[in-house]
Amino acid sequence: MTIDSVVRELRGALHASRVRDGALELSLYARDASVIEGKAAAVCFPVSTEEVQAAVRIAVAHGRAVVPRGSGTGLSGGAVPRGSDGLDPVVIVTTKMDRILEVNAEERVAWVEPGVLNLDLTNAISHLGLHFAPDPSSQSACTVGGNVANNAGGPHCLAYGVTSAHVLAVEVVLPNGETALLGGLDPEPPGYDLRGLFVGSEGCMGIATRIAVRLTPSAPAIKTLLADFTSLDDAARTVGDVIAAGVIPAAMEMMDARFVEVIERSLHVGFPPDAAAMLLVETDGLAAGTEAAASAIRSIAEANGARSVRVAADAEERALLWKGRKSAFGAIALIAPNYYLHDTVVPRTRLAEVLRRINDIADAHQLALLNVFHAGDGNLHPLLLFDKRVAGTMERVLDAGKQIIRVCVDAGGVLSGEHGIGLEKTEFMPWIFSGSDLDAQARARCAFDPEHRFNPHKVLPAGSQCGDLRSIPRGAWT
Repeated sequence: MTIDSVVRELRGALHASRVRDGALELSLYARDASVIEGKAAAVCFPVSTEEVQAAVRIAVAHGRAVVPRGSGTGLSGGAVPRGSDGLDPVVIVTTKMDRILEVNAEERVAWVEPGVLNLDLTNAISHLGLHFAPDPSSQSACTVGGNVANNAGGPHCLAYGVTSAHVLAVEVVLPNGETALLGGLDPEPPGYDLRGLFVGSEGCMGIATRIAVRLTPSAPAIKTLLADFTSLDDAARTVGDVIAAGVIPAAMEMMDARFVEVIERSLHVGFPPDAAAMLLVETDGLAAGTEAAASAIRSIAEANGARSVRVAADAEERALLWKGRKSAFGAIALIAPNYYLHDTVVPRTRLAEVLRRINDIADAHQLALLNVFHAGDGNLHPLLLFDKRVAGTMERVLDAGKQIIRVCVDAGGVLSGEHGIGLEKTEFMPWIFSGSDLDAQARARCAFDPEHRFNPHKVLPAGSQCGDLRSIPRGAWT
């Protein structure tokens, strides 16, 4: 069946203005924030669960795959459209489903649609003394639905946990067009934890249309510290020593010299421009405990050679310091037109060693590198800077990226802390999962999507389709 008939049916079920198939729209929705591109057959913007159901049924009836998408801020290619059976997919964008449906301050629960922006949710409930704890760097643009799909984290997940710890229930449109409610508001919902299985499934099991999120009380006291060092090793050692001392900050971020230089040139937030590395550390809670934690962190940093430890004087200075940390990617335009941002996790005790090896890899590939990451939980985000217009550069970037991932895995780390696997890391899955592990993951996915129509080619390596499973013995991947 031609794409014209698909578009015609979609427009009949939704509205002509919310189904796009023009060259410009298809080009815009051919990629996310990663370096990977795909190709869509049509892009539609439902405004209700019923419209999502209709779009799914039409796409599947025409043999088209479905690619769910939020704001497209993902960095692993999870929202990049790749079809199946030689047909380009239908992209279903949930950004117009942006209502906060219900807030129960007493129970600390909110029901939201998937297109609600992360920061908008916190701003909407801040007067209640509550906030939504997951805080990705893209929180002003990323959606709660996207956070659920990728099990997103952020700086404050060190103390508060990633998205899965803050989702109670999800209404999902399944690949057959039916709806299901996964999880619930009861402390222990009966049956299997399908909510836990769905969060982080990267659009491979369905589309979230309503989400019950847990709201977190805002801390009465906050201390934000900025420690600068003349040695990257000293900063890395401080991270491990703080955690070893039994102090768990709300957030602990590390920035290297090049990052500090770029941010200071761009935003003038007061970062010391000659620092080899900096730690941005935040403690929160009751006033006495917050003060004690901040004092302990200061002592540990100074013992490890911190040149200075500055405490934000007020909320305005605190906001400025965090603006510097979270504006990293926009500021990169000052020095390079393109970047490739990685996401791996390594043991805190191996941070200094791994950072040295990552820098060596970048140097060997003649690529500039910035390091800015969630140091408290070892979640690295190396940024390779490049100009894709220069012939042969992309090949060097991808090879360097692969070597960086290998180094992190060999150090006892994992492939992703919060960005997901997407298209970017499917080939690396056998590096950390056995054949039996991959087999179990594929069978769980197939229980939701036996025809493999939802976000094909993502997360699992080749051989993960249900049809392939029937001819491949358990544990056959190597």
